[in-house]
Amino acid sequence: MKKISIIVSCYNEQESLPLFYKEITKVMEEMDKNTFELIFVNDGSKDNTLNIIKDFAKKDKRVRFVSFSRNFGKEAAMLAGLDYSTGDYVTLMDADLQDPPKMLPEMLEIIEKEDYDCVGTRRVTRKGEPPIRSFFARMFYKLINHMSKIEMVDGARDYRLMTRQMVNSILECREYNRYSKGLWSFVGYKTKWLEFENVERVAGETKWSFWKLFKYAIEGIVAFTTVPLTIAGFLGMLFCFIAFIFILIIIIKTIIFGDPVSGWPSLACIIIFVSGVQLFFLGILGEYIAKMYLETKKRPIYIVKETEEEKK
Repeated sequence: MKKISIIVSCYNEQESLPLFYKEITKVMEEMDKNTFELIFVNDGSKDNTLNIIKDFAKKDKRVRFVSFSRNFGKEAAMLAGLDYSTGDYVTLMDADLQDPPKMLPEMLEIIEKEDYDCVGTRRVTRKGEPPIRSFFARMFYKLINHMSKIEMVDGARDYRLMTRQMVNSILECREYNRYSKGLWSFVGYKTKWLEFENVERVAGETKWSFWKLFKYAIEGIVAFTTVPLTIAGFLGMLFCFIAFIFILIIIIKTIIFGDPVSGWPSLACIIIFVSGVQLFFLGILGEYIAKMYLETKKRPIYIVKETEEEKK
């Protein structure tokens, strides 16, 4: 009998949690040949999320919880869940039911009967999302896969079932600036993808604004490729070469044709353009330096305020 750890990251999910718990208990009852632990990670919620989780723990011995001292973000919550998990297989889910629990039996069957270490899920549609958000998401995956040696699957969710060996390998990656979609691929292991239609939130509002997704995309690029730095260096050399050519042209025109240098508006435009390019690439360099700075501090990725063990 295999033990399955189900990790659920929660941030202000008081509307979704009762519905999620109802669905996941149905699935666990269907999979009665396995034992379960249901680990809720409260990521500093400001609503009634923690109290709802505590009520689950009182009536269901399978329920465990980890509550942070403040909001540390979903990446930290997923890592905490993996740290506290004890199952032979581990899965990650969202509390909003966008990760269908009904897929879990099929995922378990594949991982037990076929030669896979992980069964991941990916959305084949983005129905319900704003078109501009879907467009930028697709562009991001195309961009990151051209720049990085690590393949990242478009539409891939964090919802996946992993063996204990794969989980232990992920836990060896303790960087402060985490981008789990890249880490899943970085550790390797054989993965099978299950496709499903996009499911909208069952309740509540998404915590991922366009700006937060944009910053998360920057995290992924900085974490898994140094191509932007290479591009900056290449363009720097290119601009130096172009400037050298223009200098030669001006010298030749002045000596041979006696043509004085004129046209300050065009000169001003060129200076502004080149200055803008320089500032842009200084910003890229700053991102990498900032990540190095945060890593060298060695601060904890998350701080636990309480768990179900402390309530016994």
